[in-house]
Amino acid sequence: MMLLFLLLTIDYFRKQFIFMKPILVFFFLISFSMSSQILSEKERAIIKDEILGERFNELLPQLMDRTGIDMWLVISREYNEDPVMRTMLPATWLNARRRTILVFYRNKEQNTIEKLAVARYDVGKNIVSAWNKEEQPNQWDALVTIIKDRNPSKIGINISENFGIADGLVQTDYKELRDALPLTYHDRLVSAENLAIAWIETRTEREMKLYETLVEITHEIIDEAFSEKVIVPGKTTTDDVVWWMRQKVTDLGLETWFHPTIDIQRNNEELRSHIYSFSKGEKEKLIIPGDLVHCDFGITYLGLNTDCQQHAYVLKTDENSIPSYLNNAFKKGNRVQDIFTSNFEKGKTGNQILLKSLEEAKNEGLRPSIYTHPLGVYGHSAGPTIGMWDSQGGVAGTGDYSLYFNTVYAIELNTTVTINEWKKDIRIMLEEDGFYGINGFHYIKGRQKNIKIINPKVR
Repeated sequence: MMLLFLLLTIDYFRKQFIFMKPILVFFFLISFSMSSQILSEKERAIIKDEILGERFNELLPQLMDRTGIDMWLVISREYNEDPVMRTMLPATWLNARRRTILVFYRNKEQNTIEKLAVARYDVGKNIVSAWNKEEQPNQWDALVTIIKDRNPSKIGINISENFGIADGLVQTDYKELRDALPLTYHDRLVSAENLAIAWIETRTEREMKLYETLVEITHEIIDEAFSEKVIVPGKTTTDDVVWWMRQKVTDLGLETWFHPTIDIQRNNEELRSHIYSFSKGEKEKLIIPGDLVHCDFGITYLGLNTDCQQHAYVLKTDENSIPSYLNNAFKKGNRVQDIFTSNFEKGKTGNQILLKSLEEAKNEGLRPSIYTHPLGVYGHSAGPTIGMWDSQGGVAGTGDYSLYFNTVYAIELNTTVTINEWKKDIRIMLEEDGFYGINGFHYIKGRQKNIKIINPKVR
């Protein structure tokens, strides 16, 4: 039915606007494609809760076994939620309520997983309330009863020196937990850092199907932003494009997880330093022919995030294609990507992958900088940090974490290239979303291999 509707719609526009330029038909199809993929809020809620149930019942037991924790406590108070708890709440819960204590108990011998809430309510359909306040008024006492009844070997709590996402247990709750817990259990309290990271970073097969839609929508928005529909050279500013992207996302019923950026490199301006570029010091500029335009853009949808950087070139009046020197520079950016992702290997740390990739790229005469981060339920998510723009020698702590299967990354990097025709250096700054699994690495919906063309003459 959808295909029939699409064909009828195209035929209608063909008959009504027979002289319409092909480029406008193309933009109509892009808009239709994006909106047709986006679900209603109710449909999203159903899918999110189904996925959450799969993660609790199928994924969590595996992760608890892998990290050797048989009881995991996730404790938060309303509006001060542990980042992990935020990923465990049902679609209709936008925040925790009062103090919410989640208890996950894994009995490996019986192959069971209990999901309990020391709270007044069930937490959605997956986590059952295990506290009757009328019978046991003190919430901490109710938690201690659960712990005593199950007698776990290791009680994981979310404390972490290096990973903020895994450090969600606040001081007050930690103190009250310790005060309530009998001394015999104190030495069983351990950091749940590895479990929390694993929960945050690991994607299920169904989530990866959704990720394809997210990345496709992200690419389509960038395609439209980097087009004659949005950019009129000599009239449109970089800020105009930024706010067009923000509005487009809002109109589609989506969100951005960070404010987009649009910046320009051109032949009569000196290349800025990394610290200038990454502090978002770029001022609003008028886009003109001959500009190499760059975007940094990502969306949030169905509890997942994308992060993408691409390039476009504005043709001059005497040009019909992108100058070969820019195409050659872009190929060098793709080459750094290839070197980098070829070094993804389970068990290797972020720092090991970083240093090996930088060495190999430099040996080929490239000038790379790699600053890739995990991606998923958070934009800058948990997992191995593989370089930072100001830490190319490795990142202590987060860079020492190892690579695991079924994880997603924003492959973010750049390479500096000398453009003799411009008598200056430029940076090819790329970022695409990729998946690492048992069959290796792949980009979720491909990557940019050619600079996009903005041609003022088609208007």
